[in-house]
Amino acid sequence: MVLLNSIVGLSLASIASASPLHARQNASSPCAAVAASVATQTIAVPTVPAQLAYDCITSVPFNQSAALALVDGIVPYVKWQSTTAYLKDPPAEYIEKIQDPVDLWADLGAIRDKVVAGDYTNEFEFGWDVYIFSQQTHDGHFVFVPDVIGTVFNWARQTPLVSVSADGVELPKPYVYSDILAESFNNITYIPSPVYKINGKDALEFLEDWSQLGSLQDRDALYNNVFYELASVSLGGAGAGIGTFAGSGRGRWPYPGAETTLEFENGTTLTYSNYARVLIPFDGITDGESLYQLWFTGNQPTATEAEPGPSNSTTPSPTLSATATAATTTTTTTSIPAPGYPPPVLREENNLIGGYYLDGEYSDVAVLSVPSFVSLDTAEIPFQQIGEKFLAAARAAGKTKLVIDVSANGGGTILQGYDLYKQLFPDGIGHATADPFRAFESTDLIGQKFSEVSEGLPRELVDPNENATLYELTYEVVSYVFNYQSDVDVNGKNFPSWEAKFGPVERHGDTYSNLIRWNLSDVLTPLNSGGIYIHGYGNLTNFTQPFAAEDITVVTDGYCASTCTIFSELMRKRGGVKYVSLGGRSKAGATQAIGGVKGTNNFPWTYIQFLAQYTHTLGTTAESAYYNTTELGDYWNNTVFDRQAIGSSVNVNFRDGIRDGDETQTPAQFIYEESDCRILYTKEMSYDVTAIWKAVADSAWGGKSHCVAGALGGYGKKMTKRERSVQDKVLARSQQMWRRGVSVDDYPLDVFTDLRGGAWAGNAIMYP
Repeated sequence: MVLLNSIVGLSLASIASASPLHARQNASSPCAAVAASVATQTIAVPTVPAQLAYDCITSVPFNQSAALALVDGIVPYVKWQSTTAYLKDPPAEYIEKIQDPVDLWADLGAIRDKVVAGDYTNEFEFGWDVYIFSQQTHDGHFVFVPDVIGTVFNWARQTPLVSVSADGVELPKPYVYSDILAESFNNITYIPSPVYKINGKDALEFLEDWSQLGSLQDRDALYNNVFYELASVSLGGAGAGIGTFAGSGRGRWPYPGAETTLEFENGTTLTYSNYARVLIPFDGITDGESLYQLWFTGNQPTATEAEPGPSNSTTPSPTLSATATAATTTTTTTSIPAPGYPPPVLREENNLIGGYYLDGEYSDVAVLSVPSFVSLDTAEIPFQQIGEKFLAAARAAGKTKLVIDVSANGGGTILQGYDLYKQLFPDGIGHATADPFRAFESTDLIGQKFSEVSEGLPRELVDPNENATLYELTYEVVSYVFNYQSDVDVNGKNFPSWEAKFGPVERHGDTYSNLIRWNLSDVLTPLNSGGIYIHGYGNLTNFTQPFAAEDITVVTDGYCASTCTIFSELMRKRGGVKYVSLGGRSKAGATQAIGGVKGTNNFPWTYIQFLAQYTHTLGTTAESAYYNTTELGDYWNNTVFDRQAIGSSVNVNFRDGIRDGDETQTPAQFIYEESDCRILYTKEMSYDVTAIWKAVADSAWGGKSHCVAGALGGYGKKMTKRERSVQDKVLARSQQMWRRGVSVDDYPLDVFTDLRGGAWAGNAIMYP
């Protein structure tokens, strides 16, 4: 039997330095007590007990007039959300297996009615309803986090959990992660016990309920996102961190209560206080009223932390080809560590992409780890180059099999997903889906003006140093979706006019544009891709396919979203590649491989406002006056941005993905699709990512299936054994040295999502 003292000592000591709790100070109000506590702390992000923070934030008075202005300010942007009709009336299988229907307009109206009636008792109660309004859609592209929910505090628990199977076959159970780590490094004398209950509730039921507060649509993917996972941790603060249970990802916004009590199967119990991370200075804050006046009126005293930037906000050099600059990635230590990962062959410094070789009996296997599809200006070209160089190196080294790991991949730049697919299948079909958008007054007026202006301008790359004005117009107008000359129809033909592109087409009780596809051969591709051309087009032709489809397997934790789903649609439907789903709920049966948003383009609200206002500047004085009598006059107000949480994203899903041949034209978001194979996490997989890759390789080519549902072994061959090369032997030694040098201290328990100050600009990314 495990001793209670042992569990308590391990779980709390391992995180004491990461999450110091400070007792309530003597003060006249909860917010004054927070201020007093913060004043005594010298760490970058102070912490206070969760109950104290909750008492403070719920003491912020409700401002009825400001709340009404915020709700009304949200309306113009919700019109851009492509899926409102389908959310209200989804397919039966979606309701059965994925999520319940959501009537966004009715729910927003109910919030407004409650505001008008004065039924909210404090600002936090109102803000939570506004947050849940978008979160309940389980569309990672559709999100609005009010200031009262995300500007002041993020919530956290003192220890992350993992969900693992005892033998890869038995259904998984939750464990305290620090216990699993200590056991793996022989730092304890007892066997870790599974968590049986949480706060008096069956642990599996509690965790499933908690998972539903996440952003993903698939319930098994949501469940995985609750726990500590190496791929997420490798992204640092830009990823989902140590899991939503501990307060990372979108688990940082729901209040977890004052305490968490864990009851273990062996009869022991652990109770610890939850805490809040204090994100703002508390200077001058004495109560809820002063907190409101300083931080919730759109005039924050230190609001210098940037929100994630609007899509297409990157400004790549249009003359820079994808091969113009050598990759700067090396195998040296990066700025962001990747605990549990072996020494790489190539790796981008933010761990957005990395290439690895397996050793021993798996020496024929190469692994391309892709936890992101890039949303950083400085990483777009290196990302493409690392993929290209690693695939070439793997073939030159005699590797015959390829595992691609897209775990934790929330998306990024759309055309990076296309490009990686085209690196693998250079002769493959060049579109994933058709991508219509909602057709309504705003999109029509913008498209009319953008198309009119574009007709008088050349469609060619412009040097910004020679003609800055023309470059701006080419970048912002000519190259973009609201110019009918961008994109092609379902037959690959150019649209003859804006009207031909716009439609509208009636479908499912709403109106949409005609079906459109990316034109990958467009000379202006670098303006929409972060500066790269796509393999097979432009200056990147004459590439050969590096691996056959049957020699590639993709593995995912279900977090795959946005650009990752575009890549996966290409790989599965166009390339015929098999997919493995990891983990999932403690239930038998198959799971989906793709659990994130399958929309194909997100629009930040800031970018929508820019489009509307920019259209005014493109028109004459008379046209601008006319626009103010239309919906384009609704985008001058900044209330929604003044009331947005600092460091949060605020987006809609602008474009859907419609599969070829689907006569119903149902968005991929609402289609359920199981993976080819489901593999359960084991303890080893929680601290050594190669255990995942080897299980996938076994199941696909090694004659030993780890699949608990589905199968990959249709190829009838085992991995070829060959004499090890000098490179293989060097690799084996380096991996042995890596394993010997790893310690429990290499696995951080304090990696929290923090996008404040970030410069993320992916046009198809689900922000964590």
